[in-house]
Amino acid sequence: MEYLCWGSGPKTLLFIQGGPGSTVPQGIMRRMIRRQFEPYLNAGFSVWVVTRRRNMPPGHTISDMAGDYAHVITEEFGGHVDVVVAESFGGMIAQYLAALHPDAFGRIVVVIAAAELSDWGKDVDARMAGALVSGDAGRAGTVFAEYLFPGPRLTWLRRLLGPLIGGRLLAASDYPPEDVQTEARAELSFNSRAVLPRIRPPVLLICGDHDRFFPRDVAAETAGLIPDCTLIWYEGLGHLRVAASSRVARDVLAFVNGN
Repeated sequence: MEYLCWGSGPKTLLFIQGGPGSTVPQGIMRRMIRRQFEPYLNAGFSVWVVTRRRNMPPGHTISDMAGDYAHVITEEFGGHVDVVVAESFGGMIAQYLAALHPDAFGRIVVVIAAAELSDWGKDVDARMAGALVSGDAGRAGTVFAEYLFPGPRLTWLRRLLGPLIGGRLLAASDYPPEDVQTEARAELSFNSRAVLPRIRPPVLLICGDHDRFFPRDVAAETAGLIPDCTLIWYEGLGHLRVAASSRVARDVLAFVNGN
């Protein structure tokens, strides 16, 4: 598991990024993400971006990935971090981390994730993983463009942008492509409903009401199954726009401070 750390504040924030696929941000992506984390640094946090385990066994589940993060917290952070902020695929992992390893953190925030991924999300991620494993940059980029421009009317635009997006995707990926496929397979069987009632620490759930990966009804059900859950809706926003919103850091800090 690789990592990137910003800041030297006394409080620790562990960030679990989306997927399938996880990487240490480089270049312009690193600068963009650094701006998103600036409010945490100003609030006295050191921020740790930790990737998934490399060369995962083919049957590695999302529960297993939560165990990997719990092991890192035990071995590298003295058994406890102050806050976990987990996004999308990372938010799926965080639900198991919260349920099975509650002593590993103080508070946990799940951003744009819920108890089950939509059928559309499973399909598009599986096709993306297949393209990346085969090294087909054009196809990978075309599939990725569905995140931004869904629907049959924009097929022409996705095909136009596919090779450009795919080239950047492959250039930025420093993880074994088989790990992407392992994560995509893990999504197919992911359903955290059975473990959500076991979560005892406070949870903040941030979702967009136009999210095609985690629909509104599933997000609302997820919040209802967690005993101590605060749900914040970002009205009118979909998956990627919530992830990019500057509101996330403000809401996380307010939650951490008990507001």
